[in-house]
Amino acid sequence: MGLGTFKTGWQNQTKAFGHDRDSEYSCLILDNRGMGESDKPIMRYSTSEMAKDTLEVIDHVGWKSKRQLHVIGVSMGGMIAQELALTVSDRIASLSLASTAARLVNTIGYWENLWNRINLFIPKSPDVQLADIKARMFSQSWLDAPDALGGFPTNGDRFAAMELMKRQDAKGFTRKGFVCQAIAAGWHYKSTAQLQELGDRVGRERIQIMHGTVDNMITLPHGETLAKELGGEVAGVTKTIIEGRGHVLHLEEEERYRQLLERLVEKVERLDPS
Repeated sequence: MGLGTFKTGWQNQTKAFGHDRDSEYSCLILDNRGMGESDKPIMRYSTSEMAKDTLEVIDHVGWKSKRQLHVIGVSMGGMIAQELALTVSDRIASLSLASTAARLVNTIGYWENLWNRINLFIPKSPDVQLADIKARMFSQSWLDAPDALGGFPTNGDRFAAMELMKRQDAKGFTRKGFVCQAIAAGWHYKSTAQLQELGDRVGRERIQIMHGTVDNMITLPHGETLAKELGGEVAGVTKTIIEGRGHVLHLEEEERYRQLLERLVEKVERLDPS
């Protein structure tokens, strides 16, 4: 998962894949170091070290076969997924990178970019904090739409309730954990050469990039650059740009997101596993 989020953020997708279709799929989700039920050491975090954490969990459950892993990473999780794919390329069956980047660059102007980064760490009242998070994470149309599950007036209200509940978990959500994760995401860097290597080793036909056009957390040019430097669509990379959607595509486009994942799984199962 991404910066400051718990593994429960995947619950709609894990229910669909790991529960409703448990004869076809097995799902493994985890809290990244610094959040939720994982340890929160005070040290310099990096996406490469967090990928090692992930690999230790994968190895622990015994998923060590060639082309066995369908890896899905969102935002900071997509950065970690890049590191994981470079580490165990031959074990990657498919790699889905959503709302993420090879490296963070300024696409919106120096002062606005600087303020946005500083703003992440400024203490705010809950109302202001929630409004800021919602604006960064979601499209306004999704926030304003009726809650699909019916328990709240809108999607935005449901998200606000879930975010408040998360932030009231004094053990799971800590400022030190958030800052350490933010450092890891902020300093993540994969060069064009490293992305070319990733594409070569994993296989570009096994990789898909997904990004929303109104992502205010990691802007669309990051996704475009990532897809291009991996080799682009002409070389086999699948790129899906979702019009009018924000950063959290697996919530905003829940059904379409599932379909994109299923389509890639079906595609790679027909490929030579070598």
